[in-house]
Amino acid sequence: MEYILHILILIGIYTILSVSLNLLVGYTGILSIAHAAFYGVGAYVAALMALKLQTPFLLNLFLAIIASGIFGALVGIPSLRLRDDYFVIATFAFQIITFSILNNLVDFTGGPLGLPGIPQPNIFGFEITTHIEFLILVLILAGITFWISNRIVKSPFGRLLKAIREDEVFVRASGRNVSSAKIKVFVIGASLASIAGVIYATYITYIDPTSFTIMESIFIISIVIIGGSANLKGSIVGAAVLIALPELLRFIGLPNSIAANIRQILYGALLVIFMLWRPQGFLGEYKFNK
Repeated sequence: MEYILHILILIGIYTILSVSLNLLVGYTGILSIAHAAFYGVGAYVAALMALKLQTPFLLNLFLAIIASGIFGALVGIPSLRLRDDYFVIATFAFQIITFSILNNLVDFTGGPLGLPGIPQPNIFGFEITTHIEFLILVLILAGITFWISNRIVKSPFGRLLKAIREDEVFVRASGRNVSSAKIKVFVIGASLASIAGVIYATYITYIDPTSFTIMESIFIISIVIIGGSANLKGSIVGAAVLIALPELLRFIGLPNSIAANIRQILYGALLVIFMLWRPQGFLGEYKFNK
């Protein structure tokens, strides 16, 4: 039972990440491979605040969202002036820089040794320690993330994002501020990604830079593509499939070293299959072809 709850918690965490990235990839048509960096910023801000200053969970969550939003603006303002492959390269550079900072600022971030002993959430005197309590917390935060994202995509701003995805040149010609819209959605996506980082840090109670690498960003993109671009419900499906399906390998009896490699092969194979035969994913409305 504890194992099943653990898998459900992970699905909830990756649902938050994939829903927030879908705002960029699916609805706006911009491919960012720096999402794990914002995920990591949220995790490290919450962990450092809890360990160094013993601040409460809700304050740490708020500060993590603000910090990731600021980083999102700092990255988005110069990067979103670029288009297509150049923007991808810019986000790739930020992802590498973030990992290097987390890995080398040993006195501040713990470097490769990470940050152990992160306090678990305490909300108004109620300490969250069990798997079922964490699952409830994850479901609440994932539900809030989904609700916010859903309100955005159904608003006039969401329709503007879809128009940018379909024909950015036409939207610019119509007099709309495309750059501002892109920066706003990039900041929103970064801020929402930090929520997953806060949950992950307090749930595992230990973080290190290897949890927030470029491979993690690619994995989140895979969830969006397989679940469905421009469909928030598809992000939930994608997270469930890519988290739960590889876990079935544990029941085959394969050694961990072999099972880990097979998981990577499985992720890659699914991504290739969907890009070739169903680029919009399970429930997607937009064929991701960049």
